Amino acid sequence: MLNEWTIIFRLVLAAVLSGIIGFEREFHGRAAGFRTHILLCIGSTLVMLTSLHIFDVYYSRVPVDPGRIAAGVVTGIGFLGAGAIMHFRSSVRGLTTAASLWVVAGLGLAVGSGLYLGSIVTTILTIIALMIFSRLEHAMIRRDWYKTIIIESKESIDQLKTIREILAECRSEITDFEIDRAKDSINMVLKLGVKLYDTRCANQLIEEIGRLDGVKNVKWEME
Repeated sequence: MLNEWTIIFRLVLAAVLSGIIGFEREFHGRAAGFRTHILLCIGSTLVMLTSLHIFDVYYSRVPVDPGRIAAGVVTGIGFLGAGAIMHFRSSVRGLTTAASLWVVAGLGLAVGSGLYLGSIVTTILTIIALMIFSRLEHAMIRRDWYKTIIIESKESIDQLKTIREILAECRSEITDFEIDRAKDSINMVLKLGVKLYDTRCANQLIEEIGRLDGVKNVKWEME
């Protein structure tokens, strides 16, 4: 039988473990971040605890499968994960965040059932995959890279032409274009989706664009 302290401990542990993963996503500016991961994990933990509670109450009366309700979490998480995935012109974004949501749903079920060691190890491996493996992937796997560069600059047609020329010199293609007003309502903020054929040009692009007259700030959008 589940006692009150066991229930509280499992819910708090689920919040802590999912919060660690959610913080990493929040730090990189993902829409599904800290709170989303925590809510999803404690929700799935509660579902698992409810399944176990129903089993404890009714197992002597009727046949009860403690995993039946929990299985609905695995199915339902697909809808939330799909909402985190966006098709961004030439690339697809949100797959990693969707995967992390699926993982924390599994964490919730594992913690809810009392599988503490598996939950903690999964959290550690997930953080390693998100923070370390991504760097190794960028360094070791050769492929075209899709990134977004954010430029805050004075509003000028000539400025746009110059930026396009710099991108062309570095063999980079613009795959998406978005323009908005800066917070000061004077400068403009450009968000350019860029296809890079050589990641070694990334720093060069930032440096050259940053040296242009009128450019206040330039950076790559965090992934």
